[in-house]
Amino acid sequence: MQERQRSTEDIAASGPRFGLVVSKAVGNAVVRHRTSRRLRHVCMALAGLLPAHADIVIRALPASAEASSAKLAADLLKAVRKKWDI
Repeated sequence: MQERQRSTEDIAASGPRFGLVVSKAVGNAVVRHRTSRRLRHVCMALAGLLPAHADIVIRALPASAEASSAKLAADLLKAVRKKWDI
């Protein structure tokens, strides 16, 4: 997970933003798309916990294709808590 802070003009227009990187190493197109959808769902749930200035890039590793949604959520929440102490 990578994070950077946006300028104040951008913050007023929106909340936290997420970018996903799901490469071919994760699987074929169907598997990559399913993994992206699951990660997007987890990100939407976490958006309320994050500061409005956050830009987060998540790189899905091959193991994420087989991980449950609960495991993905737990791993992402752990990374977010480590970064922002929430």
